Amino acid sequence: MSSLVSSREIPVSSHPYISVVFWLILGVECYSSWSKHVLTIKTGGSVTIPCHYDEKNPPQKKYWFSVIDKSKIYTNTTEENPSVIDHPDQSLFTVTMRNLQNKHNGGYSCVVETEGQTNVTYELHLEVQSAPDVSVVNSSVSGHEGGNVSVQCFCSSRYQNDPKQWCRYKDQSCYTVGGTDTSQRSSVQISDDGRSSFTVLMTGLRLSDSGWFFCSAGGALNPVHLTVTEKDKWRFCLSQN
Repeated sequence: MSSLVSSREIPVSSHPYISVVFWLILGVECYSSWSKHVLTIKTGGSVTIPCHYDEKNPPQKKYWFSVIDKSKIYTNTTEENPSVIDHPDQSLFTVTMRNLQNKHNGGYSCVVETEGQTNVTYELHLEVQSAPDVSVVNSSVSGHEGGNVSVQCFCSSRYQNDPKQWCRYKDQSCYTVGGTDTSQRSSVQISDDGRSSFTVLMTGLRLSDSGWFFCSAGGALNPVHLTVTEKDKWRFCLSQN
C-alpha cells in the first residue's frame, strides 16, 4: 500500500486541507478514517515528521508547505528550523521543527512535484500545548532482530475514552487496543491502563519493522521512530561494552 496521496493535481496554496478517507483491513484490524491528523507537541519541544514518496518514481522536488505563511522549504536547503532533509535510500524526507511555540500552530503539508504535477503526500495540523493531548516517553526506540520493544504513550483526559492506536506512517496501517496481529510483521499488542497511558509491545521484531510509527488517541498523534538492528550486530555491540 502506498502512503496517503492525493489522486489529482492540487494547487496547495488554495487547498490547505484535503479530506481523504483511507480504508484499511489488516488481519483482525477494522477500517480507519484518515481525514485529519493532529500532531500535539509540548511548548518549547521539537518533532521530526517523515514524508514518504514513491520509491519507484521519485519526485524531482520535495518540500514542506506551511499553510500559516504559505512558505515552501525544499529538501536539503540551508534552513535550520525547520530543517528538511531528503533520505532517498529510504524514499522519504524528514522535517524537524524545533523550539515550537503557539505561533507555529496551524496546517502543514508534505508536497512533492513529479513531471509537472504537484501532490500532497501527507498533511497535518500542529497544536503546541503545555500538556500535549498525546505524547510519548521516547520519540526514538531501538531493538534487535527477533527481540522486543515497548513504547509508552500518554493521552489527556480529553481522549481517555477514545480509541488508542499504534500506526505505521508509511501505509497508515494501525493496531488497536485489545487486538493482536502477527500476519504482517512482528506481533503487536496494546494495553490501556484506562487512565492516562497505553503501552505498545512489539515482539519478534523484524528488520522490516524499522521505520516511523505514531501513537494515536482520538484525533491526536505523536511520532516515534523505530530502529531494528541485525541480531549479530546487536551481539557484537554487547560484547564491546
